[in-house]
Amino acid sequence: MLQNEKITSANFNEFYKQYYRKAFLFAKSYVHDVWIAEDIASEAIISLLGTIRKHEIHHPLTFLFSVVKNKSIDHLRHELIRQEVLAQMSEVGLRELNNRIVTLDACEPEMIYSEEIKTIVDATLNSLPERTREIFLMSRFQGLTKEEIAAALGITSKGVDYHISNALKNLRITLKDYLPVFCFFPLLTD
Repeated sequence: MLQNEKITSANFNEFYKQYYRKAFLFAKSYVHDVWIAEDIASEAIISLLGTIRKHEIHHPLTFLFSVVKNKSIDHLRHELIRQEVLAQMSEVGLRELNNRIVTLDACEPEMIYSEEIKTIVDATLNSLPERTREIFLMSRFQGLTKEEIAAALGITSKGVDYHISNALKNLRITLKDYLPVFCFFPLLTD
């Protein structure tokens, strides 16, 4: 079939067999994707068939390649926009990732909750019975041994253990949300 030969519905199958491959290869040379090139070539031939049913076309091959060209341009423009958006998203993602790295690098774990924890510890210690608070403070903040505390207060070592355990139990309850931080605070260990 010649390029300027009139095409009809009757000889369309022959035209399809002869020119689909050329339309496909033309599209593929620009879009670089087999599936998209197949779609473009098929859509172009369907467009040609629809036009032939309404109008007489004297140069069907020229019409076909014009449609393939326009559909390829549309696809490439869409791909360009998609790539620009992905690049912008990637740039934003890289900035956000870099910010997380910088923030984490500057993080001082022992300072994260120190003031908040100190406030909770103080409030918890103030809520303890006077004797329990006194024994706990002597143990943890004055560095006295159980025996030294027992001798100073005239109680047994087991009594000291009881008060310290009671204070620790209360602190663990009030500081339960901060337990991962306690690797930095030996205050709550026996």
